[in-house]
Amino acid sequence: MEYQDLIVSNPKIMMGKPVIKGTRITVELILEKLSEGETIEDILSAHEHLSIAAIRAALAFAAKNLKADTIYPIAA
Repeated sequence: MEYQDLIVSNPKIMMGKPVIKGTRITVELILEKLSEGETIEDILSAHEHLSIAAIRAALAFAAKNLKADTIYPIAA
């Protein structure tokens, strides 16, 4: 399954942020939880409408979008 099947963006849902299809759970939220040390199992327990495929789709979406020719300044 491709991430495009699971990630959607609609201006009427979460201000257009990419979300898991059929939920109001943003890709951003999933990334934040993982970066804070939560495991996939923790996230699945907290959000019963999610699946491992949805979490992987969020990661794939983020990876693909970071491949764009954009400079992301990081303060030292």
